[in-house]
Amino acid sequence: MTASTATIPASTKLTTRANPLAGFTQSLTVAWRTLVRIKHNPADLADLSVQPIVFTLLFAFVFGGAIGGDIKTYVQFLIPGVLVGNMLFTTLTVGQGLNSDLTKGVFDRLQSLPIARWAPLAGRVIADQFKQLWTIVVSFLIGLMLGFRFETGVVRTLAAIGLILLFAVAFSWVAVLIGVTSKDPEQVNLFGLSVLLPICFASGQFSPPETMPGWLQWFAEVNPVGVLLQATRGLINGGPVAGPVTWTLVWIAVLVIVFAPLSVRALKRRVS
Repeated sequence: MTASTATIPASTKLTTRANPLAGFTQSLTVAWRTLVRIKHNPADLADLSVQPIVFTLLFAFVFGGAIGGDIKTYVQFLIPGVLVGNMLFTTLTVGQGLNSDLTKGVFDRLQSLPIARWAPLAGRVIADQFKQLWTIVVSFLIGLMLGFRFETGVVRTLAAIGLILLFAVAFSWVAVLIGVTSKDPEQVNLFGLSVLLPICFASGQFSPPETMPGWLQWFAEVNPVGVLLQATRGLINGGPVAGPVTWTLVWIAVLVIVFAPLSVRALKRRVS
């Protein structure tokens, strides 16, 4: 049989193990594969830009006078909420992209390559961080145009951004689990609308929890999104920091410990 006619059975899987450094390099390659799509489809970048712009403008002009007294005061409260909310919905793209790769057979082709088994998944998460940074920049720019100011300085603002990105990595495991167990990307979107949207609104993203009923105030103070909001606002606008940041880190650890094994198990079951 000649080389030109030889075929490799579809069931054959390469088992070459990659060292951690090679695996990280391969993850960056997969991340670049995900990001380079934006070059050929700029609409993806537009989607990431529209949400923070629309949310900021809509809530600032609709609720700014009623909640903050004026738009400039309310924007100072709003921008941290926009950062956290955009982070959650942007992270869902990890699940959507993974689900699309699984349903189209792209993930199987990646697994057949002599790369680290975790590289395709890590590449998705790394690419998500670049998308997160883009939405953060857009949110700050539109906020500055409306009067937002960095009240606590650059260092604490950078700490808030780092905490949000760290939470995004942990929450990526939730997105992976949703993406693996969903039949199609539309089901991943349904999760965002039916679960994430109520949690965001009930966590004090756009209005102070103090104005909510007692039981809802309790929920806003203890759920991971609400705790992250408290930490982010404390770091950016000033206020309690130690407690909210500590509990945010605890929630990050919980998300990883609980959802990482579940996600990996579900992924192995689906691709086996």
